[in-house]
This record gives sequence, C-alpha cells and structure tokens, in this order.
Amino acid sequence: MSANPFSYYRPQLNPYRDFARQILELGKRIYWDFNASSWKSRKTLIDLRKKYNGEKAVIVCNGPSLLKSDLSLIGNIYTFGLNKINLLFDKTQFRPSSILCFDSLIFQQNLDFLLSTEIPLFLAHKFSKYIDKKENVTYLYSSYLNSFSFAQDCLWNVGSSGTVTFVALQLALHCGFKDVAIIGCDHNYKTQGLFNSIQKTEDKDINHFDPNYTTPGQKWQVSNIAGMNLGYVLAKAAYEYNDARLVNCTEGGYLEIFPRMPLEKWVSDIYNIDNIGA
Repeated sequence: MSANPFSYYRPQLNPYRDFARQILELGKRIYWDFNASSWKSRKTLIDLRKKYNGEKAVIVCNGPSLLKSDLSLIGNIYTFGLNKINLLFDKTQFRPSSILCFDSLIFQQNLDFLLSTEIPLFLAHKFSKYIDKKENVTYLYSSYLNSFSFAQDCLWNVGSSGTVTFVALQLALHCGFKDVAIIGCDHNYKTQGLFNSIQKTEDKDINHFDPNYTTPGQKWQVSNIAGMNLGYVLAKAAYEYNDARLVNCTEGGYLEIFPRMPLEKWVSDIYNIDNIGA
C-alpha cells in the first residue's frame, strides 16, 4: 500500500474538526498580529515589495547536484539560499544574498549559525521566540489553512506546500524579480519513509550537498513529493500570470515542471516575456 500523498491521513474530511482547527488558527493569527516582530517584518516586506522589479534572482537549493553548479556565475545576481546553505561556505566563496528556513528540525540544528550570521534571514514566524531581536530577521507567517496557496504578495501569509523552495518562489515574486532560476533542486530523496514522518539519520546524508547535512542520530522529516509538485504547478502558473520567467537550471535531478536551461545560458540571457519556456 502506497503512502497517502496528501498532508492528512483520514479518508474523510470532517467539517466540525476543520472548523475547530480554523478557530484555533484564528487565535494564533491574532496573537501574532499583536507581536512586535510581526510589525517589524511587515514593514520590511512592504519595503521589499517590487524592490527588485524586473531583475534576475537564483534560488539555491540544497540537493547533491548543487556541487555541480558553477556558483561563480551568479556572484552579481541576487540569491536566496535555503536551510543549511551555510555548510557550503567552507567549500566556496559564494555567499547568498539572503537565507530562508521554514523547517523546525533544520532550524534547531542550525540555530548557532542563524544567531551569529549577518546575512538577511527570512524565517517562519514560529521561530520568533528563539531569535526575536535580531535586526536582520524577517518573519513570514505560514498557516496550514493556506499550505497549498501561492502568495503573490507575502505581506500577510505564505503557503508552504512541503518545501522552503515554494516559500522562496513566493518571496521572489513579491520582491519583483521577473526572471528566476532554481539550482540544486534534485527533487529526489534516496532515503525513503512515510512522508512527513520523522526519521533519524543512520549514516552519511545522501540527500544533500554535504554528507554532514544531518549527522548520525539527527532527525529529519520525510518530504512530501506530491505536495511539492502541487506547489510547483501553482508557482509556474503564478509566474506566467505575472509575465515572469521561472526556469530550472539544476544539473540533472527530477524536477521537470519548469522548463530547463543551462545556468550559464540563463545568466547571459535577456528575458523577454515572449520566450517563456524557450
């Protein structure tokens, strides 16, 4: 029997249970909106809205294929690094323009770095209790009620769709980037398990660019590939609607929802809304 590809396991959708969860979520939302960190973050997001209108950006994912990408090509382009991208820092001079983290386990494992870095951070709002006072942190609110929704404006809420890459795609469009490339997104996990279940690494990490991404004994959450695919389909539609280009410049991998293009060609290519998918 295959795993349920959705974020719930019940065969029925109980409207009373869902209503109770919505009431609980409303309370959490009101509590957040009265938090000083939410005010500061919304101010930052207002300032970022369309700030980079028409420019290029790269979302730097954490798959093994990232080591095949020539990061020197994107030194002058805005980059969104994801999760534990800092584990790459001892291998290259590349530094992302900003870093996003939404996974609770990864956040806790990487907390020392997040507390010390001056790189701008975009974090899930639920992490504010750990690093509330850092000036370089902007919090993005994410509710399970909107997990499979794409926010073209990230001021109030973002969808998650099971991957921080989906959050980065929303933020890039919010900031006005019209030509976005993804690298290091293998979209394939060699270690298997029931999606969203918590596993422990037993040996070297084979799912990321660094074998110590998770070390033996550390926990990680099995990814929901079906949920990711749904999010990527939504992202593709949102970019097309906004006359923006979204391409996959990953070396290999299994992500075929977006058109592919070699990174070197994308860097030098002048985007025209008439050549989406070219």
